[in-house]
Amino acid sequence: MSTRAKVFLGLGAYLLIAILMIVVFPSAGKNDEFEPQEEFHLKPWISLKIGGVDLSINKAVLYLFLACVLTAAVMAYIARRMQQKPNNVQTAVETLYDLTYNTITRSNMSAAMSRKWFPFVGTLFFFIWISNLIGYIPLPVNTNETFDLFGIQFPAFSIYAATANLSIPLVLTLVVWFSYQYEGIRGKGFFPYFRDWIPGGTPGFMRPPLFVIEAISQFVRIISLSVRLFANILAGHLLILFMGGGLAVLLGVAALGWLTFPLALVFFIFEVLLVATLQAFIFATLTSIYFGEAVAAEGH
Repeated sequence: MSTRAKVFLGLGAYLLIAILMIVVFPSAGKNDEFEPQEEFHLKPWISLKIGGVDLSINKAVLYLFLACVLTAAVMAYIARRMQQKPNNVQTAVETLYDLTYNTITRSNMSAAMSRKWFPFVGTLFFFIWISNLIGYIPLPVNTNETFDLFGIQFPAFSIYAATANLSIPLVLTLVVWFSYQYEGIRGKGFFPYFRDWIPGGTPGFMRPPLFVIEAISQFVRIISLSVRLFANILAGHLLILFMGGGLAVLLGVAALGWLTFPLALVFFIFEVLLVATLQAFIFATLTSIYFGEAVAAEGH
Protein backbone atom coordinates (compact mmCIF):
# COMPACT_ATOMS: atom_id res chain seq x y z
CA MET A 1 0.00 0.00 0.00
CA SER A 2 1.39 3.42 -0.97
CA THR A 3 2.02 6.19 1.53
CA ARG A 4 -0.74 8.28 -0.04
CA ALA A 5 -3.24 5.45 0.38
CA LYS A 6 -2.19 4.99 4.00
CA VAL A 7 -2.69 8.70 4.71
CA PHE A 8 -6.17 8.71 3.17
CA LEU A 9 -7.05 5.48 4.98
CA GLY A 10 -5.92 6.98 8.28
CA LEU A 11 -7.93 10.17 7.70
CA GLY A 12 -10.99 8.13 6.77
CA ALA A 13 -10.69 6.01 9.91
CA TYR A 14 -10.24 9.16 11.99
CA LEU A 15 -13.41 10.75 10.55
CA LEU A 16 -15.38 7.52 11.00
CA ILE A 17 -14.36 7.27 14.66
CA ALA A 18 -15.25 10.95 15.12
CA ILE A 19 -18.76 10.41 13.72
CA LEU A 20 -19.32 7.28 15.81
CA MET A 21 -18.19 8.94 19.04
CA ILE A 22 -20.42 11.95 18.45
CA VAL A 23 -23.39 9.62 17.76
CA VAL A 24 -22.69 7.45 20.82
CA PHE A 25 -21.91 10.41 23.09
CA PRO A 26 -24.27 13.18 21.98
CA SER A 27 -24.07 16.78 23.09
CA ALA A 28 -25.05 17.54 26.66
CA GLY A 29 -25.97 21.05 25.62
CA LYS A 30 -23.95 24.20 25.18
CA ASN A 31 -21.93 25.22 28.22
CA ASP A 32 -22.93 28.83 28.83
CA GLU A 33 -20.63 29.16 31.84
CA PHE A 34 -17.44 28.45 29.92
CA GLU A 35 -15.93 31.64 28.51
CA PRO A 36 -12.72 31.01 26.53
CA GLN A 37 -11.90 34.71 26.38
CA GLU A 38 -11.28 34.67 30.13
CA GLU A 39 -8.00 32.86 29.41
CA PHE A 40 -6.73 36.16 28.00
CA HIS A 41 -8.44 38.51 30.44
CA LEU A 42 -5.80 40.26 32.53
CA LYS A 43 -7.12 40.39 36.06
CA PRO A 44 -4.91 42.42 38.40
CA TRP A 45 -3.10 40.34 41.01
CA ILE A 46 -1.71 43.42 42.76
CA SER A 47 -3.57 46.66 42.07
CA LEU A 48 -1.23 49.59 41.55
CA LYS A 49 -2.38 52.89 40.09
CA ILE A 50 -0.36 56.08 39.90
CA GLY A 51 -2.58 58.95 38.88
CA GLY A 52 -4.49 57.76 35.85
CA VAL A 53 -1.89 55.14 34.92
CA ASP A 54 -2.70 51.51 35.75
CA LEU A 55 0.52 49.71 36.74
CA SER A 56 -1.18 46.67 38.25
CA ILE A 57 0.69 43.38 38.35
CA ASN A 58 -0.96 40.63 36.31
CA LYS A 59 0.10 37.54 34.39
CA ALA A 60 1.23 39.60 31.38
CA VAL A 61 3.68 41.42 33.66
CA LEU A 62 4.88 38.07 35.02
CA TYR A 63 5.55 36.67 31.53
CA LEU A 64 7.23 39.92 30.50
CA PHE A 65 9.47 39.76 33.58
CA LEU A 66 10.34 36.11 32.90
CA ALA A 67 11.22 36.90 29.28
CA CYS A 68 13.48 39.79 30.31
CA VAL A 69 15.25 37.81 33.03
CA LEU A 70 15.73 34.69 30.91
CA THR A 71 16.98 36.67 27.89
CA ALA A 72 19.59 38.45 29.99
CA ALA A 73 20.51 35.38 32.06
CA VAL A 74 20.93 33.01 29.11
CA MET A 75 23.09 35.43 27.14
CA ALA A 76 25.23 36.31 30.19
CA TYR A 77 25.65 32.62 31.06
CA ILE A 78 26.79 31.69 27.56
CA ALA A 79 29.07 34.75 27.21
CA ARG A 80 30.95 33.85 30.39
CA ARG A 81 31.50 30.27 29.28
CA MET A 82 32.71 30.72 25.71
CA GLN A 83 35.32 28.10 24.85
CA GLN A 84 37.94 27.74 22.15
CA LYS A 85 36.37 24.37 21.33
CA PRO A 86 32.63 25.06 21.55
CA ASN A 87 30.20 22.57 23.05
CA ASN A 88 26.72 21.91 21.65
CA VAL A 89 25.10 24.81 23.52
CA GLN A 90 27.73 27.29 22.40
CA THR A 91 27.46 26.02 18.83
CA ALA A 92 23.70 26.61 18.88
CA VAL A 93 24.15 30.12 20.29
CA GLU A 94 26.82 30.94 17.71
CA THR A 95 24.44 29.75 14.98
CA LEU A 96 21.76 32.09 16.29
CA TYR A 97 24.32 34.89 16.53
CA ASP A 98 25.25 34.33 12.89
CA LEU A 99 21.54 34.37 11.98
CA THR A 100 20.87 37.65 13.78
CA TYR A 101 24.05 39.42 12.63
CA ASN A 102 24.65 38.24 9.07
CA THR A 103 21.20 37.13 7.85
CA ILE A 104 19.01 39.65 9.65
CA THR A 105 21.14 42.73 10.36
CA ARG A 106 24.12 42.84 8.00
CA SER A 107 22.14 41.85 4.89
CA ASN A 108 19.77 44.80 5.35
CA MET A 109 22.09 47.54 6.67
CA SER A 110 25.48 48.98 5.85
CA ALA A 111 28.49 47.80 7.86
CA ALA A 112 28.50 50.95 9.98
CA MET A 113 24.79 50.73 10.70
CA SER A 114 25.09 47.03 11.52
CA ARG A 115 27.77 47.66 14.12
CA LYS A 116 25.66 50.38 15.68
CA TRP A 117 22.25 48.72 15.67
CA PHE A 118 23.04 45.01 15.86
CA PRO A 119 22.82 44.96 19.71
CA PHE A 120 19.32 46.42 19.44
CA VAL A 121 18.15 44.11 16.65
CA GLY A 122 19.74 41.05 18.27
CA THR A 123 18.10 41.84 21.62
CA LEU A 124 14.75 42.24 19.88
CA PHE A 125 15.09 38.84 18.23
CA PHE A 126 16.11 36.96 21.36
CA PHE A 127 13.58 38.73 23.60
CA ILE A 128 10.65 38.03 21.26
CA TRP A 129 11.83 34.47 20.61
CA ILE A 130 12.22 33.60 24.30
CA SER A 131 8.96 35.36 25.14
CA ASN A 132 7.15 33.31 22.49
CA LEU A 133 8.67 30.05 23.73
CA ILE A 134 7.79 30.77 27.37
CA GLY A 135 4.23 31.23 26.20
CA TYR A 136 3.95 27.51 25.48
CA ILE A 137 5.07 26.39 28.94
CA PRO A 138 2.03 25.73 31.18
CA LEU A 139 2.27 27.79 34.37
CA PRO A 140 -0.18 28.20 37.29
CA VAL A 141 -1.53 31.59 36.19
CA ASN A 142 -5.22 30.89 35.50
CA THR A 143 -6.93 32.58 38.43
CA ASN A 144 -10.38 31.79 36.99
CA GLU A 145 -9.92 28.11 37.82
CA THR A 146 -8.13 26.60 40.82
CA PHE A 147 -7.02 23.17 42.00
CA ASP A 148 -6.61 21.85 45.51
CA LEU A 149 -3.15 20.83 46.69
CA PHE A 150 -2.83 19.82 50.35
CA GLY A 151 -5.85 21.93 51.17
CA ILE A 152 -4.50 25.03 49.42
CA GLN A 153 -6.17 26.45 46.34
CA PHE A 154 -3.70 27.15 43.55
CA PRO A 155 -4.36 28.78 40.15
CA ALA A 156 -4.84 26.25 37.35
CA PHE A 157 -2.12 25.69 34.78
CA SER A 158 -2.51 27.44 31.44
CA ILE A 159 -0.42 28.89 28.63
CA TYR A 160 -0.07 32.58 27.90
CA ALA A 161 2.46 34.82 26.17
CA ALA A 162 3.35 38.45 26.72
CA THR A 163 3.39 38.87 22.94
CA ALA A 164 -0.24 37.68 22.83
CA ASN A 165 -1.07 40.99 24.50
CA LEU A 166 -1.18 43.74 21.86
CA SER A 167 0.38 46.33 24.16
CA ILE A 168 3.75 44.51 24.21
CA PRO A 169 4.26 44.21 20.41
CA LEU A 170 2.91 47.76 20.06
CA VAL A 171 5.49 49.20 22.47
CA LEU A 172 8.29 47.29 20.73
CA THR A 173 7.04 48.58 17.37
CA LEU A 174 6.90 52.19 18.57
CA VAL A 175 10.48 51.95 19.83
CA VAL A 176 11.55 50.60 16.41
CA TRP A 177 9.51 53.20 14.49
CA PHE A 178 10.78 56.26 16.36
CA SER A 179 14.36 54.89 16.36
CA TYR A 180 14.64 54.45 12.60
CA GLN A 181 12.90 57.78 11.95
CA TYR A 182 15.44 59.45 14.22
CA GLU A 183 18.32 57.60 12.53
CA GLY A 184 17.10 58.69 9.09
CA ILE A 185 16.76 62.34 10.12
CA ARG A 186 20.14 62.28 11.89
CA GLY A 187 21.88 60.71 8.90
CA LYS A 188 20.32 62.78 6.10
CA GLY A 189 19.01 65.88 7.76
CA PHE A 190 15.38 66.77 8.52
CA PHE A 191 14.16 68.04 5.15
CA PRO A 192 16.33 65.73 2.95
CA TYR A 193 15.01 62.72 4.85
CA PHE A 194 11.40 63.58 4.09
CA ARG A 195 12.22 64.61 0.52
CA ASP A 196 13.53 61.08 -0.04
CA TRP A 197 10.02 59.80 0.58
CA ILE A 198 9.25 61.04 -2.94
CA PRO A 199 11.06 59.27 -5.83
CA GLY A 200 13.38 61.46 -7.87
CA GLY A 201 12.00 62.73 -11.16
CA THR A 202 8.41 62.78 -9.92
CA PRO A 203 6.39 65.55 -11.63
CA GLY A 204 5.55 68.49 -9.37
CA PHE A 205 1.80 67.90 -9.35
CA MET A 206 2.34 64.28 -8.23
CA ARG A 207 4.66 65.06 -5.36
CA PRO A 208 2.04 66.04 -2.71
CA PRO A 209 -0.18 62.94 -3.15
CA LEU A 210 2.87 60.63 -3.23
CA PHE A 211 4.17 62.22 -0.04
CA VAL A 212 0.80 61.65 1.64
CA ILE A 213 0.73 58.01 0.50
CA GLU A 214 4.26 57.43 1.81
CA ALA A 215 3.38 59.11 5.14
CA ILE A 216 0.36 56.83 5.48
CA SER A 217 2.50 53.77 4.68
CA GLN A 218 4.98 54.80 7.37
CA PHE A 219 2.22 54.92 9.99
CA VAL A 220 0.68 51.69 8.70
CA ARG A 221 3.98 49.98 9.57
CA ILE A 222 3.13 50.53 13.23
CA ILE A 223 -0.06 48.51 12.77
CA SER A 224 1.36 45.81 10.51
CA LEU A 225 4.51 45.15 12.56
CA SER A 226 2.74 44.97 15.92
CA VAL A 227 -0.46 43.20 14.83
CA ARG A 228 1.45 40.55 12.83
CA LEU A 229 3.31 39.36 15.94
CA PHE A 230 0.29 39.72 18.26
CA ALA A 231 -2.20 38.03 15.93
CA ASN A 232 -0.02 35.02 15.10
CA ILE A 233 0.82 34.24 18.72
CA LEU A 234 -2.77 34.82 19.88
CA ALA A 235 -4.18 32.66 17.07
CA GLY A 236 -1.82 29.82 17.95
CA HIS A 237 -2.82 29.92 21.61
CA LEU A 238 -6.50 29.99 20.69
CA LEU A 239 -6.13 26.97 18.40
CA ILE A 240 -4.37 25.01 21.14
CA LEU A 241 -7.00 26.08 23.69
CA PHE A 242 -9.96 25.04 21.54
CA MET A 243 -8.46 21.86 20.13
CA GLY A 244 -7.08 20.86 23.54
CA GLY A 245 -10.55 20.63 25.03
CA GLY A 246 -12.07 24.09 24.95
CA LEU A 247 -14.31 23.26 22.00
CA ALA A 248 -15.57 20.08 23.68
CA VAL A 249 -16.40 21.99 26.86
CA LEU A 250 -18.06 24.83 24.96
CA LEU A 251 -20.29 22.50 22.91
CA GLY A 252 -20.90 20.05 25.74
CA VAL A 253 -19.61 17.08 23.69
CA ALA A 254 -17.10 15.32 25.94
CA ALA A 255 -16.11 12.80 23.25
CA LEU A 256 -15.01 15.64 21.01
CA GLY A 257 -12.06 16.31 23.29
CA TRP A 258 -10.52 12.91 22.52
CA LEU A 259 -10.79 13.63 18.81
CA THR A 260 -9.43 17.20 18.80
CA PHE A 261 -6.56 16.58 21.22
CA PRO A 262 -4.27 15.09 18.51
CA LEU A 263 -4.83 18.27 16.51
CA ALA A 264 -3.95 20.34 19.58
CA LEU A 265 -0.70 18.41 19.90
CA VAL A 266 0.10 19.03 16.22
CA PHE A 267 -0.64 22.75 16.58
CA PHE A 268 1.48 22.89 19.76
CA ILE A 269 4.52 21.33 18.07
CA PHE A 270 4.04 23.52 15.00
CA GLU A 271 3.86 26.69 17.11
CA VAL A 272 6.90 25.82 19.25
CA LEU A 273 9.14 24.61 16.43
CA LEU A 274 8.20 27.10 13.72
CA VAL A 275 5.91 29.99 14.61
CA ALA A 276 7.72 31.15 17.77
CA THR A 277 11.03 31.47 15.91
CA LEU A 278 9.53 32.66 12.63
CA GLN A 279 7.70 35.59 14.22
CA ALA A 280 10.84 36.72 16.05
CA PHE A 281 12.77 36.43 12.78
CA ILE A 282 10.19 38.44 10.82
CA PHE A 283 9.99 41.20 13.43
CA ALA A 284 13.79 41.56 13.63
CA THR A 285 14.20 41.37 9.83
CA LEU A 286 11.60 44.06 9.15
CA THR A 287 13.27 46.22 11.82
CA SER A 288 16.58 45.88 9.99
CA ILE A 289 14.94 46.65 6.64
CA TYR A 290 13.35 49.82 8.03
CA PHE A 291 16.66 51.01 9.47
CA GLY A 292 18.42 50.25 6.21
CA GLU A 293 15.83 52.12 4.16
CA ALA A 294 15.92 55.12 6.49
CA VAL A 295 19.59 55.90 5.79
CA ALA A 296 19.95 54.46 2.28
CA ALA A 297 20.59 56.79 -0.62
CA GLU A 298 17.73 57.22 -3.07
CA GLY A 299 17.44 54.26 -5.40
CA HIS A 300 19.38 51.88 -3.14
